[in-house]
Amino acid sequence: MRHIKDIAEDIVAREGGYVNDPDDPGGATKYGVTLHSLQALAQDINGDGQIDLTDLHALRKEDAAQIFLQHYFFHPQIDHLPKSLQATVFDMQVNAGRNAVKILQRLLNQMGHTLAVDGAIGAQTVAAAQRAAEVDAEALTDAYGIARRIYYFRLADRRPASRKFARTRDGGKGGWIKRAEEFISKAYHLTPTEFQQRVAHWS
Repeated sequence: MRHIKDIAEDIVAREGGYVNDPDDPGGATKYGVTLHSLQALAQDINGDGQIDLTDLHALRKEDAAQIFLQHYFFHPQIDHLPKSLQATVFDMQVNAGRNAVKILQRLLNQMGHTLAVDGAIGAQTVAAAQRAAEVDAEALTDAYGIARRIYYFRLADRRPASRKFARTRDGGKGGWIKRAEEFISKAYHLTPTEFQQRVAHWS
């Protein structure tokens, strides 16, 4: 498996620079880090005693990667999960917070395990994930990636303003869907026709 620092750097590159999209519920972001996150984590980037948009503008790529590693990988204990799952759950944790683990817990429940869907990685979640990975690690990773894709579609179904993150202006796969499929075997990627059928009811 690739080193987790490389994965963090990939996330930073994927997220891009400063963006303040009014349709993004997370608000202003830079390299995927929101102002709310900086404030919640007490990250005074410029050291002026306040945490505001000037700190977000001052954020460097290496700062963002370190924040992701410390607070989105190690703190939620994603490193305790099977290695085959770590990259995709880490990526989703950055993108969707505790929903990343809730998606995994729901998936494991569907596989016959009994877990609380609380978004926290504890001993039971780790044990269930390990057992599932022992049966077929690749299938588990694919199933999680597909569950991520479903999560994005359902979010866009409920919130029309978010559809631009799932579908491009020319009708192709948007960033959310491409992001999920980066962690799914190509055999399970949606074809253009399948994608169009899935989003046909969107305006």
